[in-house]
Amino acid sequence: MQPMINRRHFTIATTLGATSLGALSLLPLSAQAATSFKEGTHYMRLSKPVAIDAATGQVEVLEFFAYTCIHCYRFESDFDRWAKAQPKQVVVKRVPVAFNPAMEPLQRLYYALETMGEVERLHTKVFAAFHKDRLRLLDDASITAWVAKQGVDMTAFNAAFKGFSAGGRARRASQLADAYGLEGTPALGINGQFYIPGQGPKTLEIADDLLASIRT
Repeated sequence: MQPMINRRHFTIATTLGATSLGALSLLPLSAQAATSFKEGTHYMRLSKPVAIDAATGQVEVLEFFAYTCIHCYRFESDFDRWAKAQPKQVVVKRVPVAFNPAMEPLQRLYYALETMGEVERLHTKVFAAFHKDRLRLLDDASITAWVAKQGVDMTAFNAAFKGFSAGGRARRASQLADAYGLEGTPALGINGQFYIPGQGPKTLEIADDLLASIRT
């Protein structure tokens, strides 16, 4: 199973920097052999279903991630390609995780970028800022200073970043992480029914199997 940033390690990651936790080697999707996946081993069925925010006939997939997580950074390109290939009835959402209060500004950063329509352009750049440039974007001032260099309308960004909506959505993200029993990132939540811990590209194969079972 893929190494993950987990609750126990998260304070270490925010204090020392996520790169100190080591790199993750991911095989390309084409190198993964077809396998059958077992409940309790590759994924968990939730004992208490989580309410989903999707219309009737749609299926919701949540990606739990943290910008400080090196494994999330390495997983993100595979996940992004996978998400863009899903049919319209599969609603894919990213959920920024905060395992401690120090991570809350990064949750608000993601939701501010989403509000402004800047996720496509800047989401992976935030990851790169941490893991390539080794910037510590862990508070409002450092985040705002970095965003100002990205050609963003700062009046609109500050309103979104510090507004009621971003704070409320950050709290909702933490509630979802707790409801799914999240223990590490990256991880996927499938339609309020299943939890898939990060297992590299295999994570997406498991998601495909579960989605197929839900849609049949």
